Amino acid sequence: MLPSCTIHGVKITPLKKFTDSRGWLSEIFRQDELPGNILPKMAYISQTEPGITRGPHEHRWQTDIFAFIGPGTFSLHLWDAREDSVTFGEKFIGKFGENAPASVVIPPGVVHAYRCVSQTPGWVLNFPDALYAGWGKQETVDEIRHENRADSPYILDEEI
Repeated sequence: MLPSCTIHGVKITPLKKFTDSRGWLSEIFRQDELPGNILPKMAYISQTEPGITRGPHEHRWQTDIFAFIGPGTFSLHLWDAREDSVTFGEKFIGKFGENAPASVVIPPGVVHAYRCVSQTPGWVLNFPDALYAGWGKQETVDEIRHENRADSPYILDEEI
């Protein structure tokens, strides 16, 4: 059972693996199941080594659609930094990956970070609704990076 998140606008969807003699298939997202008019503009995959953290950072305008599918396991940390949000200041920690595959929609203004907590590297796919650095990579990157700030309030100080 996947953890539920009460941060406004965050949507966690369990991913089902359809298995047969060839292997398995999993739908990461469907346009008819995405909230609002979120439409992915690109896709990428990253591998994160055991014990490594990515983030925390946030976006002003971009929504991320992460898919945690394995082979490793991640601890996902979210903080609602939107002052106009009904869940402003709320924090969420959930574990996703090999044994709990899920897609997670993270709206703009929600600070996010994840750490590979397994002994196996993990893969994360992302389907953001904005192009990294804009069309032709000619624009400013939509990221507010908190991981290098000594006074950052976004600390991954606990695990589940």
